[in-house]
Amino acid sequence: MAELQSFTKAAEQMGYSQAAVTVQIKQLEEELGTQLFDRIGKHIKLTEHGMQFMDHGMKVMKAAEDASTFVHKEETPAGKLRIGSIASLSMGVLPPVLLEFRTLCPQIETSIETSRLVTELLDMMRQNDVDFLYFLDRKIYSPDWIKVFERPETIIFVTYPSHPLADKEDVPIERLLEEPMILTTRGVSYCDDLEQLLAAQGLELHPFLEIGDTDVIIKLLQQKAGISFLPQYLVQEHLEAGNLAIITTDIPVIQMWSQLIYHKNKWVTPQMKIFIDLIKKYAGAEPH
Repeated sequence: MAELQSFTKAAEQMGYSQAAVTVQIKQLEEELGTQLFDRIGKHIKLTEHGMQFMDHGMKVMKAAEDASTFVHKEETPAGKLRIGSIASLSMGVLPPVLLEFRTLCPQIETSIETSRLVTELLDMMRQNDVDFLYFLDRKIYSPDWIKVFERPETIIFVTYPSHPLADKEDVPIERLLEEPMILTTRGVSYCDDLEQLLAAQGLELHPFLEIGDTDVIIKLLQQKAGISFLPQYLVQEHLEAGNLAIITTDIPVIQMWSQLIYHKNKWVTPQMKIFIDLIKKYAGAEPH
């Protein structure tokens, strides 16, 4: 209900009538002696007490999952694994992880929810819509989650091999900005950092194309469309094959961190433990 912001939609999703759900929430609020939801028009939203109660509710759910899993802990993992991730990490790291995970956990149904914004992913985790978050951002921490690992990721300027600036070092950033630039859409952490770094020098980014699909960006670069700014892990294979080339500039290197986290109140299921081990194996993570 907190996610859908509607008693009616929540009732449909759970298979109950809207009236039954409304009565149950009202009874719960009366029993607790506080209001859990603000009802404004056709929408509902958690109150401050409602958000606090949801945290306690997740602890209860964790205890229930703990008891259920304990009985079946020696059996082959079954159930679901829900992963929240940014699209570029999904393409760059997850495919080999998911292939081996399928072999080890054939009975698990795996789903991946992607977003380009870490804030949206964090909301998914708070609402227990995903079991894990695998994201790329500055190194961040919170008492509300457990960080399994983090790994530094270098963000680079990259272009096609025959570009005049390909493989050049200490290229003045003003010179680089004269070239056609293809960037991921605004709001992505490393692009935001680049904009701030340039703004400090009185410079601005004016890309001729912004697109959220990094696979399309890579294909455009290979067709000599310009220059981009991407995590190195995304293009490493193309760099080694000679299909793309790095441009080094005179501005400081921007570094982000790929990070795997889960909510502190989340029961770590057997399939989650297996997934953690596989991420560490394939991503070369720095464990915590």
